[in-house]
Amino acid sequence: MKLLLVEDSAELAHWIVNLLRGENFAVDCAPDGESADAVLATQRYDVVLLDMRLPRMSGKDVLTRLRRRGDNVPVLMLTAHGSIDDKVDCFSLGADDYVVKPFDARELVARIKALIRRQSSGKSTALVCGDLQYISDTREFHHHDVPLSLRRREHAILETLMLRQGKTVSKQALMDSVYSLDDEPSADAIDIYIHRLRKHLASSTAQIMTLRGLGYILKAKDG
Repeated sequence: MKLLLVEDSAELAHWIVNLLRGENFAVDCAPDGESADAVLATQRYDVVLLDMRLPRMSGKDVLTRLRRRGDNVPVLMLTAHGSIDDKVDCFSLGADDYVVKPFDARELVARIKALIRRQSSGKSTALVCGDLQYISDTREFHHHDVPLSLRRREHAILETLMLRQGKTVSKQALMDSVYSLDDEPSADAIDIYIHRLRKHLASSTAQIMTLRGLGYILKAKDG
């Protein structure tokens, strides 16, 4: 899953990015409101973390433009004050949640996961493909009740395939799920990650199939 962090404090942004990547999120970072607005007009994210007070365009204005475009991506506002007026403004403009600085790492991660769960309300908290299980609350993969130990990009690819289980996922879509804007995307690297994942799934009844020229599909083995 991919997040956008909009935060003008380089030190805080660095800390949050490392925290979220440690939780197997792909993270893009924008340092001001104008660049965030430009990125949000062209990129798709699962959650946006948006500082309220930003240079060049306020977080409130970024949020207003986002909702006017009809983009319903969950937005978690980061605010330094947490006054009632600020909170009311955030929610009235279309924010989904807020957290007051300084915040605990566990609280931030918990709030992000809560927003993701809210987006998938009505869906099962566990997805199954053969004997491979994906627990949406923790974003863990289990095989025979044993967690799979995956690297961050392997996790991102398998998560994308599992969430679109039974559907063809293009290599470009996998690249979008793995690489942030600061990375140098590599289509060849996707093949390497797929190869590693097939090794992880060697004893599983879930398999990743290649559809030449189209992409990949995760499905349970027949029989």
